[in-house]
Amino acid sequence: METTEDYGPPRDEHELTAAADITAQAFAMSATDAETTVRKNGPELLRLLRRDGQPAATLTLIRMGQFLGGRSVPLIGVGGVGVAPAHRGGGVATRLFHRFLREMRDEGAPLSVLYPATQPLYRRVGYEVAGARYEIHVDASSLELGERTLTLRPMTASDDAAVQACYRRFAAAHHGWLDRGEYIWKRVRTPRNDTAHGFVVEGTSGVEGYVYLIRNLVPQGAVPKQALKLTDLVATTPAAARRLLRFLGDHRSLAQDILWHGGADEPLLALVREQTYQVKLSMHWMTRLLDVPKALEARGWPQGLSGALHLDVQDDLFPENHGRFVLEVEGGAARVRPGGEGRLRLHVRGLSPLFTGFLSPRALQLAGMLEADDASLTAASALFSGPAPSMRDMF
Repeated sequence: METTEDYGPPRDEHELTAAADITAQAFAMSATDAETTVRKNGPELLRLLRRDGQPAATLTLIRMGQFLGGRSVPLIGVGGVGVAPAHRGGGVATRLFHRFLREMRDEGAPLSVLYPATQPLYRRVGYEVAGARYEIHVDASSLELGERTLTLRPMTASDDAAVQACYRRFAAAHHGWLDRGEYIWKRVRTPRNDTAHGFVVEGTSGVEGYVYLIRNLVPQGAVPKQALKLTDLVATTPAAARRLLRFLGDHRSLAQDILWHGGADEPLLALVREQTYQVKLSMHWMTRLLDVPKALEARGWPQGLSGALHLDVQDDLFPENHGRFVLEVEGGAARVRPGGEGRLRLHVRGLSPLFTGFLSPRALQLAGMLEADDASLTAASALFSGPAPSMRDMF
């Protein structure tokens, strides 16, 4: 009997329950936690691949943005990818992504990003490593900065709009950070099985910084210590940065380790007197360009720099991306037109780390992911220059 497959959001309660069961087994979660996770995000964000009418694989899509070159690029994040045990090893996840990526491109999304549990699957459908998330540990006893000039108080629900605006100002200046939507803000404020406590720092211009923190007990001798996990930490002025670090340092009698996530270039560490901190790679994220011209035109580019690149892109999934394009950059913006001489040749996978600036053109050439003449390499190195892409949020 011939197997049939179809794709789409859950149709009924039975399929929501099946998606929760797949999630529980894929991520070793309890049935209750998986059910809560699947339902709290809403069925409209779920996609299923069915085999013979039964759910075989699932994922969650997350609509948001990503700041690249100072501009917010519309982005589809992907989380919760799971395959039912009976269907593993049969290419179900690959076919799920073929359907999903086509739907998202047809919807108009230029870009998709995810954190991989396994890279070969995502490379098969055009994703490539394109940025990093770092784990930052600071010893609380090193944060005696003596700054208390700004007001710090507990956050209330009425602060939400000001806090989100504060984050957006901060994130826009950090290459690769998310332009958050509701899904990510939920993870910041109410991480799984916990609630983060928020505090804001106010100055003459209103909210200049804030922190969300979770206190965890760590067994340590007769008296347990706390560890502070920050789900978010933002300061938009030097005074707010010092006040927040002072606040965290005030926990030193209770806590030793303070943890948050960000980039390797975390600016707050410049205020710490000694190197009583650790910055280590947490995970790399992967990017997939769904619409090459639209993605290139959506991101920001270096001001005061102009130039052109003749691209030759290969894409096994989207014929619309396959071919030659001319990228013309001027005044911080780009225009892309079809045609040109194709002097810089690469697969759409190789275009991802070039697009974000994660790898230089010469590094990609050395990895065998790009071919170009010297003039094109030099032009691409200038156009795609900038800070290394990083991200605070996990999804």
